[in-house]
Amino acid sequence: MRFPAIQIGMLLLMLGLVACQKPNPDRPNIIVLLLDDAGYADFGFMGSTDLETPNIDRLAQQGIVFSDAHVSSSVCGPSRAGLITGRYQQRFGFECNPRHHYDSIPRSVPTIGEALQTAGYNTSAFGKWHLGDRDGYKPNNRGFDYYWGFLSGGRSYFPNEKNDQPGAYHSIRENDEHRTFEGYLTDRLGDQAVAFIDRQKDQDTPFFMYWSPNAVHTPMEATEADLARFHGHERKTLAAMTWALDRAVGNIVTKLEAEGMLENTLIFFLSDNGGAHNNQSDNHPLKGFKGNEYEGGHRVPFFAFWPQGLEAGTFDGLTSSLDIFATACAVGGITDYQDQFQTDGVNLIPYLTGAKTGDPHDQLFWRKDKMAAARRGDLKMLRVEGLGYRLYDLSKDLGESDDLRAERPQDFGAVQSKLTTWESQLKPSRWTEPEAWNQVTMMIHEDLYHNRIVRVKNPEQLRAWKAEQE
Repeated sequence: MRFPAIQIGMLLLMLGLVACQKPNPDRPNIIVLLLDDAGYADFGFMGSTDLETPNIDRLAQQGIVFSDAHVSSSVCGPSRAGLITGRYQQRFGFECNPRHHYDSIPRSVPTIGEALQTAGYNTSAFGKWHLGDRDGYKPNNRGFDYYWGFLSGGRSYFPNEKNDQPGAYHSIRENDEHRTFEGYLTDRLGDQAVAFIDRQKDQDTPFFMYWSPNAVHTPMEATEADLARFHGHERKTLAAMTWALDRAVGNIVTKLEAEGMLENTLIFFLSDNGGAHNNQSDNHPLKGFKGNEYEGGHRVPFFAFWPQGLEAGTFDGLTSSLDIFATACAVGGITDYQDQFQTDGVNLIPYLTGAKTGDPHDQLFWRKDKMAAARRGDLKMLRVEGLGYRLYDLSKDLGESDDLRAERPQDFGAVQSKLTTWESQLKPSRWTEPEAWNQVTMMIHEDLYHNRIVRVKNPEQLRAWKAEQE
């Protein structure tokens, strides 16, 4: 039998990884809790006073909270592609949200699941995938031994005829078998995670879990009981959805504790991008929201919890979701992960334990279609095709309101040069946003550039705005 060259290359890569695996019986279990469209300020540990998140807050208080943490994109699909590969997703053309039947992450780019499989981890994924629904690109093909969730970028929280037809990419699958569910999806995703942990309790190998609920992405849906709890609340539906999310996280943690696993489990908690304009989320004190390159689009609530390995506290260094891959490889016993996987992220553990000082990153970059941004130290530069540039000093102006290009031309030129160098390493985007969204994005940035109220936030509002101008 003859195999394509790409398959042979992947086989040799994995054999090499097995050879360089560092045996360690005390390796931690690793869990990534990745939320969807959660607001920067919508958790107690981030300062929220109106949304109740006691279980999440307890984890954060016992972990290390990152104060300057970012994802690699301000929208769902590209952000997830960056996290799950540890590489800027633009390096393999995954710059914009994918559409149905796209190839997603190339088979030549290993995922965190594939890496940890070679290290002997039992791997699982739950919830939203949004990284390919074609054969060969589904979770079980990309490094996950077990999967329970849906392949698309969103769906209803309750079972319904539209979403739950067999074969529909919104429908629930266990591995690649169609499944139905009852009740509220966030609760069921928590239950499935608990059941997976139960199956791991007698295993001799550690596990990796990628738990990715669609909460708190639209549609805005919650159970009647949870809605009743927040009767009269100004953000009633979001409060109820967040309460269910916190309940599911609490059930996962309770199971880990009951099985004696919690002390040696490394948990990462973050959102895939900033809060969206249409789900009642709050990104205060940041400017912007999901889909644009202001801080509200890509700076996220983020903490790491590992009682056996980390002391509680805060960390102010510049960090990225790209670092999860490298950190997981390092604690999982994989050596030379940067050379093996060409990671853009770094192992955070030495910084969190004090073995290293300073920032894990001295620069970070973002780009989606016609907009881009660069971070160098405290300086943040934005560039939007047709609108030009802005330069901000985040140490003095976290709200990104004062453009410093005229005052600091040398700094502006230095950051601009870094962005140009980074972009020279990228591949062209394999798909782009629909034209209507390009117009919306342009208008949003134009308003934010000039510190104005945003006029339109989606194509429907754009059509209405155009009608008013006629």
